[in-house]
Amino acid sequence: MTEFRGTTIVAVARGGRIAVAGDGQVTMGNVVLKRTAKKIRRLHDGHVVAGFAGSTADAFTLFEKFEAKLSEFRGNLRRAAVELAKDWRTDRVLRRLEALMVVTDGKDLMLLSGTGDVVEPDDGVIGIGSGGSFALAAARALLLHSDLPAGEIAREAVRIASEICVFTNGNIVSEEIESS
Repeated sequence: MTEFRGTTIVAVARGGRIAVAGDGQVTMGNVVLKRTAKKIRRLHDGHVVAGFAGSTADAFTLFEKFEAKLSEFRGNLRRAAVELAKDWRTDRVLRRLEALMVVTDGKDLMLLSGTGDVVEPDDGVIGIGSGGSFALAAARALLLHSDLPAGEIAREAVRIASEICVFTNGNIVSEEIESS
């Protein structure tokens, strides 16, 4: 089976806002299947932004599970993230899902993985997916050497990654959320 690839997601915190940006490319082997995939979603009545890297079906499953956890814990992002990570690691079906998630409520920013990780970045920046490390490096440089707002940094970081990573394109979608 040919491997599906493609996702670059970066999240940037600055000035009381957190922006999550991602590209739109999905590839299978060396063929681009889709240029306009939407890998970022608003959840919990728009109070949470989540981005995914990995299999699309796995991501939809994780979005649904995370939405349920947010409802169960009345929007408490930290509690919902920890509980999803526990389930993801221990459930026989969920632990086979191959994806990473970035989640934020505008106050907290976390990376979730199927190995049970719930990681909060030290510097307010997370990059995941095929071009995630390129976008992460670009975002960190822009944070240090510009006064750009979070949304512009996130979009520019993905654009820069798209010029380096063949699994990333310049069709960028972003969502911003303010601390509540």
